[in-house]
Amino acid sequence: MLVSGIFGRRNLLELDIELEIPLEVFAGTDTPIGIRVRNRRKFMPAFLIRVLIEGQQSIFSFINASSEQKQYCRMQFQNRGEYLIKNVYISSVFPFNFFSRYRKIEKALRLIILPKPRKCETIHFHDRQTRLRGETSTLTLGYDSDIVSIRDYTSGDPLKYISWKSTAKTGILKTKELSAVELQHVMIDFDKMDKEDLEHKISCVTFLVLKFVRSNIPVGLMIEGESFKPAATAAHKINLLRKLALYGQN
Repeated sequence: MLVSGIFGRRNLLELDIELEIPLEVFAGTDTPIGIRVRNRRKFMPAFLIRVLIEGQQSIFSFINASSEQKQYCRMQFQNRGEYLIKNVYISSVFPFNFFSRYRKIEKALRLIILPKPRKCETIHFHDRQTRLRGETSTLTLGYDSDIVSIRDYTSGDPLKYISWKSTAKTGILKTKELSAVELQHVMIDFDKMDKEDLEHKISCVTFLVLKFVRSNIPVGLMIEGESFKPAATAAHKINLLRKLALYGQN
């Protein structure tokens, strides 16, 4: 028992635990959480290390000295909003399986659980004209839409935009200038929505934000008096989803 106590206690020392959380963690959805165990000891390996996180566990059979290993466990968070992971323990039955020894990791991890997306009926947007996905012409020159003007050919212009009729009439090579195509944006006014069945509404808007960004359609949001201009970047998407996740919790 003395030998078991000495080696068992030593087996849990100088081990660092790091959790790797994805940027997008949705409520009610299985999420892979990366668990990295680093053995800082220079000579002694770590044996039969069990990491427990909020009731979920992963077992590392052997971690060599001055090395690390990584595994994944699946976790599910039921509610949107801020969540604090603080119940992280390591344990081991090494060396003789007489006792299970535990050590709590004194490091909390804060994360924001995003609302669970749900496809639902059409929601009224802030601007009626932005309900439909479509295209509008802009005066910015491009190569996509209607003819804006005819000009002299310049080296480097695409050959398919040469205006052969104008060229034949003038005897000078002419190029068509076309207007660029601009995708319509979407602006969702959450403040004006009926707040009955609030969680369902938040899930619906979450689904719409994901859908529009994946389709490269700029989407904006008005929520709690703040206005976020339409964009279709990944950072903008995360910002909108976090605002929805924290709605009513501040």
